[in-house]
Amino acid sequence: MKRALIIDDEPLARMVVLEYLQGFPQIEVMQECSDGFEGLKAIQQHQPDLIFLDVQMPKINGFEMLELVEHQPAVIFTTAFDEYAIKAFEAHAVDYLLKPFNKDRFNKAIEKYLAQAPEAAVTTKHNEELLETASHSPSQHERIVVKTGTKVKIIPVHDVEYLAADDDYVSVYTSEGSFLKNKTMNFFEQTLDPRQFVRVHRSYIIAIQQITRIDPYEKDAHLAILKSGAKVPVSKTGYVKLKQVLGI
Repeated sequence: MKRALIIDDEPLARMVVLEYLQGFPQIEVMQECSDGFEGLKAIQQHQPDLIFLDVQMPKINGFEMLELVEHQPAVIFTTAFDEYAIKAFEAHAVDYLLKPFNKDRFNKAIEKYLAQAPEAAVTTKHNEELLETASHSPSQHERIVVKTGTKVKIIPVHDVEYLAADDDYVSVYTSEGSFLKNKTMNFFEQTLDPRQFVRVHRSYIIAIQQITRIDPYEKDAHLAILKSGAKVPVSKTGYVKLKQVLGI
């Protein structure tokens, strides 16, 4: 028996998936969820094999929710047409169903899932690649979603003061404190707006609006002093990039 969750903010969409699943008694729906917060909790509780996931949902979207999941299930996306997501779906998802979809199309997606019977390691790799592809959408750059214990926090990008490498994570610093995100510095360098953020050091990215002054340090290095009083190292290469962005 395969365990499944339906995560979609539209009751009618959830009802359609539930109805179509009646033809597949080997798949048991453990719970229906109306948003990403509820979906995340349900995944932690039920450890499903498969989730039916909408992308555009209130609070946090489907991609943001998936980023926070530790043990990745297989995913069949059920969503309205969204150009930036299609590339990610086609390359890495088990399947995606564009609303409105009929029973024949749904059956093909389920049969594809059952035929693949993906292993956990393969599923996780595919989901990571999918999220990497989807992350290049402009709509994914406006905020950073992190998990703190059992809670989910949404950090608007304009609240970020700086980011620092922290082993396999990145620490996101705000006026409220720091929050760990399971991403790389290269990821943030590529996805954050280069007019607002500059990678000034191998281990640091700073928000330009937070800089109050730049002081000389050792040899060719500098220190960026931020509004919060934080002192961020600036390498020789980082200083060149910073001057270009600041026009000095």
